Amino acid sequence: MERTVVILTGPPGAGKSTVAASVARSFARGVHLHTDDFWHSIVAGAIPPYEPESAEQNRTVMEVIAGAVFTYAGGGFTTVLDGIVGPWMLDHFSDRADEAAVHYVILRPSRTVALRRAQARTTPGALVDEHPIVTMWDQFDALDEYEPHVLDTSADTPAGTIERVLEAIASARFRL
Repeated sequence: MERTVVILTGPPGAGKSTVAASVARSFARGVHLHTDDFWHSIVAGAIPPYEPESAEQNRTVMEVIAGAVFTYAGGGFTTVLDGIVGPWMLDHFSDRADEAAVHYVILRPSRTVALRRAQARTTPGALVDEHPIVTMWDQFDALDEYEPHVLDTSADTPAGTIERVLEAIASARFRL
């Protein structure tokens, strides 16, 4: 069985968590890792990861995340990583692509749809502030060589996005 890692990313409000959990459950052995959990593990001295001065912190956290991802994959679990993983962070995964098939799938609804979805969240502590939401959406707007990894999910239902992501994994078209 091929070792598989799926990086499911996109701006806030793209539907990453909803989709990632279902995609992971669709495999006989699946793991869903949520990047926010790793950032929340920093209990003192944390810098919001979207702030420019957080670069060193973010590199450390991404290295920890990559370690967990590839350890699960090495144990035979299809590992779905859900979170903000922009191309500027991919070296943590592409440098280890010989350990597993790494799929990079970017969910990107329109800016308006992403903002509306993110601000509709009611979970305590959910990111609903417009500035970081649109700032992160803008970071996923022009992706150059990674633009072909984008799925526009503006008009999708969650089930439709899940189906499209599973199809993309099966076809290997978003593989790094």
